Amino acid sequence: MSRIGKLPIEIPSGVTITVDSEVIKVTASKGELTVPHLSDVTVTVEDGVATVTRNNEERVARAQHGLQRALLNNAVVGVTKGFEKKLEVNGVGFRVATQGNTLEMSLGFSHPVKYTAPAGVTVSNDKMVISVSGIDKQQVGQVAAEIRALKKPEPYKGKGIKYVDEVILRKAGKAGK
Repeated sequence: MSRIGKLPIEIPSGVTITVDSEVIKVTASKGELTVPHLSDVTVTVEDGVATVTRNNEERVARAQHGLQRALLNNAVVGVTKGFEKKLEVNGVGFRVATQGNTLEMSLGFSHPVKYTAPAGVTVSNDKMVISVSGIDKQQVGQVAAEIRALKKPEPYKGKGIKYVDEVILRKAGKAGK
């Protein structure tokens, strides 16, 4: 039995889950998310609790059991609380500014770098910390990864864009004679 898949999902008040043969819709005050309904599992909603059960014991069904539960739980958490990732910009002369949902960054290149966030994701900054937030966990993580990829942190001085909780392994510089 899947340790993740067998856990029930508590549905907070104000959240409605509609189970269809193709998709599962999760709706709350922050918005609406759709999760694909995988073929080898069944989702039931009763008394404020959603449970995921698999239809058979085949390998594909066992794999989809935990996946379906994780996707559904992320949708429930997303429409109630939302998700947020924070990135930190380190480097002399590096600057970050936001205009609406567009980041304008000076990252040591010969030109300023502009990044426009997709719909459903908000991007803001507080000095040198960039905050990416939204209701879709996958989309928030993807946007944060794309921003980090603009200037990855280098191992000698640690300059670049890194996650706030990320640890950069530092290398020793060139040894003198």
